[in-house]
Amino acid sequence: MNDMNNKERRVGTVSRGIRCPIIRQGDDLAAIVTDSVLEAAQAEGFSIRDRDVISITESIVARSQGNYATVDDIAADVKEKLGGDTVGVIFPILSRNRFAICLRGIAKGCRKVVLMLSYPSDEVGNELVSLDKIDEKGVNPYSDVLTLEQYRALFGENKHEFTGVDYVQYYGDLIRESGAEAEIIFANQAKAILGYTDCVLTCDIHTRARTKRILKAAGAKVVLGLDDILTAPVNGSGCNEQYGLLGSNKSTEDKVKLFPRACKGLVLDIQQRILQRTGKHVEVMVYGDGAFKDPKGKIWELADPVVSPAFTDGLIGTPNELKLKYLADNDYKDLTGEALREAISASIRAKDGSSLVGNMAAQGTTPRQLTDLIGSLCDLTSGSGDKGTPVVLVQGYFDNYTNA
Repeated sequence: MNDMNNKERRVGTVSRGIRCPIIRQGDDLAAIVTDSVLEAAQAEGFSIRDRDVISITESIVARSQGNYATVDDIAADVKEKLGGDTVGVIFPILSRNRFAICLRGIAKGCRKVVLMLSYPSDEVGNELVSLDKIDEKGVNPYSDVLTLEQYRALFGENKHEFTGVDYVQYYGDLIRESGAEAEIIFANQAKAILGYTDCVLTCDIHTRARTKRILKAAGAKVVLGLDDILTAPVNGSGCNEQYGLLGSNKSTEDKVKLFPRACKGLVLDIQQRILQRTGKHVEVMVYGDGAFKDPKGKIWELADPVVSPAFTDGLIGTPNELKLKYLADNDYKDLTGEALREAISASIRAKDGSSLVGNMAAQGTTPRQLTDLIGSLCDLTSGSGDKGTPVVLVQGYFDNYTNA
């Protein structure tokens, strides 16, 4: 083996979960994250490098900020903004963690809730009924509006595959237990709700701007989204000026943890602390849900409004990569061994930073935002359970085949 091969790095991207103390409101998160990463590096014998990425889960950011609100806070804001009478609550996701506690607050702020569920599944893929059953019954989900009675007659009871919950029953009971009258319908056209009420709270996440536009154009009197609720403190609560209730999670039976508020200062602070202590320029981001879809349950993971609400500037943009197998099978199909290696390396080094969109040698590379890709990697690394690693260090992500 020659000297070059002796020195050649054999490992590309590495993702490490970093264990941290339990974070509480008021903790100096920048100091804790910096210390935890550097202590892990010392304990495990690895070095911090330029362009490493330190990622912090949104949960500990919001906890350190104390960004919480109660069911009663939600109810007060809903009543103030939507009038407190009959409100159409449309397109919510089916989730005890994400939406059920928000629905309790919404219902407490209304006399009646007309709950309109999308079908056969919600926005992120949780099924109310299978497509096979839809086909069997000859129902057109794009146009047919079903009452609760029609839904039951056609499809009966359908429990969620993973949770075992009949969300239709669960959400209806929850509304009534919160003191409001409940009516449930099933439709995928936003305008269908206007046959019941002209005050609408749309609860979709990624399609909310379009839904609001359609409802306003159709003459709805009041149109708000979850991103319009708790945009300012209510009775001293937390809030999120940009996303409202979107990205919130159940904290206790009566309280939600909101998506973290402005946290660009946090990522810049950590970046500066690492530079001061190591001389290395790292990137830093806050991440929530990853942006990937489960092939079995058909559930799209991204229930947060964005993967990353804050990140340093080096994470702006998309990958600009060449497909090695394309080069090997086409441009350099007659080369082997060291000649092939050198030819591919030369092609990579020749990239001038301009976009490779439209270049055949880039086809099949992933045209997604860097923060979405790295955030997905971090979400899978940290998990959502008891791993105890709310910080993830990603190394080598920006390396390529030519890096020694």
